[in-house]
Amino acid sequence: MQAIQGLAWLLAMQSLGELLSRGLSLPIPGPVIGMLLLLLALRWPAVRLPVASCAGFLLSHLSLLFVPVGVGVMTHLGLLAQFGVRMLVVIVLSTWIGLAATTLVLRYVRSASDA
Repeated sequence: MQAIQGLAWLLAMQSLGELLSRGLSLPIPGPVIGMLLLLLALRWPAVRLPVASCAGFLLSHLSLLFVPVGVGVMTHLGLLAQFGVRMLVVIVLSTWIGLAATTLVLRYVRSASDA
């Protein structure tokens, strides 16, 4: 029962984030706003305990979420053979760029807090 309450909290926060994003015409996606709202709400045990129960259930069944990806890859093996190397290059480069950007921001925030 507690996992269902946790799922209800997760869906409520995402819905509230969508409502705020669309209602206020914000440039931030609703799920991101909902995640931030959930982060604030996790301070209260009435929210934290059910969400923890739901998260544990979802994490224990995480492998099921990869089934559609595996089916998609198997269905489009021809495209993967044709564009696979390019996709790999893009994935590696974008990962490196993301890591570099994160590093630069972290260094900037650290130097700003030291000053």
